[in-house]
Amino acid sequence: MKKRMNEAQFQKAIKDLDIGQQTVDIAWGVLVEGRPQAEYAVALGLSRGAVSQAVNRVWAAHEANLPVGFERVTAVLPEHQAFIVKKWAADAAKKTKEQAS
Repeated sequence: MKKRMNEAQFQKAIKDLDIGQQTVDIAWGVLVEGRPQAEYAVALGLSRGAVSQAVNRVWAAHEANLPVGFERVTAVLPEHQAFIVKKWAADAAKKTKEQAS
């Protein structure tokens, strides 16, 4: 799954980050515009790891922004229970996406 976000999500993610403009530009291009990371590595003369780190820093901040009343959990469950939890997660994601629109 490609990591993607819209402009509002991006702005919220970078709001409290202490990052340079180059990191913002790279992350914007990859996460919002859907450009390949390799494009930035070549254009800016950076290693793929450096570009990946810039993108992942913003993505981690995005994932940390949970809606009020939500909590991120990790669990090991029997297959049938995991199926139910995944369905709940999909339903919750759909509801939060509808509320954001």
